[in-house]
Amino acid sequence: MGNTTSCCVSSSPKHRRSNHSRLEPYRPEPELSREDTGCNLQHISDRENIDDLPMEYNPSDHPRASTIFLSKSQTDGELCSLLLRKYSSCSTIFLDDSTVSQPNLKYTIKCVALAIYYHIKNRDIDGRMLLDIFDEKLHPLSKSEVPADYDKHDPEQKQIYRFVRTLFSAAQLTAECAIVTLVYLERLLTYAEIDICPANWKRIVLGAILLASKVWDDQAVWNVDYCQILKDITVEDMNELERQFLELLQFNINVPSSVYAKYYFDLRSLAEANNLSFPLEPLSRDKAQKLEAISRLCDDKYKDLRKLAKKRSVSADNLTVVRWCPAIIS
Repeated sequence: MGNTTSCCVSSSPKHRRSNHSRLEPYRPEPELSREDTGCNLQHISDRENIDDLPMEYNPSDHPRASTIFLSKSQTDGELCSLLLRKYSSCSTIFLDDSTVSQPNLKYTIKCVALAIYYHIKNRDIDGRMLLDIFDEKLHPLSKSEVPADYDKHDPEQKQIYRFVRTLFSAAQLTAECAIVTLVYLERLLTYAEIDICPANWKRIVLGAILLASKVWDDQAVWNVDYCQILKDITVEDMNELERQFLELLQFNINVPSSVYAKYYFDLRSLAEANNLSFPLEPLSRDKAQKLEAISRLCDDKYKDLRKLAKKRSVSADNLTVVRWCPAIIS
């Protein structure tokens, strides 16, 4: 076995020997770059570096960028009538049942429909290109004839709400899915440089809901299931809509928790500015006890971690430092 000419000589996968000389010294091959191998795909870690993205052009990627729907709603000239609001006092505390982790489904859908309404109403006047895949004239959602002026009249907020509510009710989607739908919608408008208008809003919303339901929900709704909701649409049309939507998003379906939270709170700000506040209820004794139990559970869970963090010295043999890092759920 010690003979260099033995047949048991092992070879490294990184080196090659010529066929005519088994004793020829190893010559490591030069490493090939991505350009040489033809693999120019961008790694997802490179794409998720939000610090390299222009904030004003990527609200769906950057947590510090202002959402488009909120800025469009602030430019609207309509004045909303002031309604009486409930305020907490020493004897009564008013709370709503919507949180960032468990939003209220009904009012979240209303807020998303209102955000889409402002997108359509305050779109750019110059008029960007209209992609064929989203044109309702070329790809109708029903067999009824599309009016000749289908692209002239802006839909009302109630019409948008009924369309979104029908899909969410039939597919049994969650409120979190509605927020992700709005994220994908604004990402599409930013990446593809298009506007949502009366001619394409239904198919854009449908594509965003279709994609959000598959990314967010564990048991996603199949494309054929949407054909049961929208009776006149075909599975081939749904597949093509999903494929082109993904291509326009550059396959970037990641939604960081910071972006999700930003859209949730901006939707609440939009609701408050338009007197669409979430319903408030007095804090009952049962609910207060539940909140206290949850707080006590969290306090017990992190008590040991806090004790470790307060230690002034540790052994050099077992040096551990507790670091608090924000969790990113994508």
